[in-house]
Amino acid sequence: MAVFLKTRITAVGPEVAELAEGGVLILFADGAPEELAEVSVLHAVEEGPAAAAPLTGTRVVVDTISVEITAMGEAAWNKVCEIGHVVINFNGAEAVERPGEICASQVEPAVLVAALTTGAVITIGD
Repeated sequence: MAVFLKTRITAVGPEVAELAEGGVLILFADGAPEELAEVSVLHAVEEGPAAAAPLTGTRVVVDTISVEITAMGEAAWNKVCEIGHVVINFNGAEAVERPGEICASQVEPAVLVAALTTGAVITIGD
């Protein structure tokens, strides 16, 4: 399996559950400013990020959840590589609304919220 990114959740901001209930996951590398950390899942990279961006159809695994990328914003992977930041929208859309966003298959909101725990692994790879 080609792994584009493997990272471990180090902290979950107090407002993450509310966003996840709407199908939105915001990742920021450890050390994000406090105002961003409140709405973000902070993480520490274990492998990657790969230089090349993943394509649609690439698997995204969040703890026990497994979905596929359905759309990739033109700036999304650069942000992952440069500052460890990305917004994943679990809406199944085939086109992104914002250039820094990755869209993925839909997920039951309660299942997504439950998966976002300290120590859980997020992997992007096929």
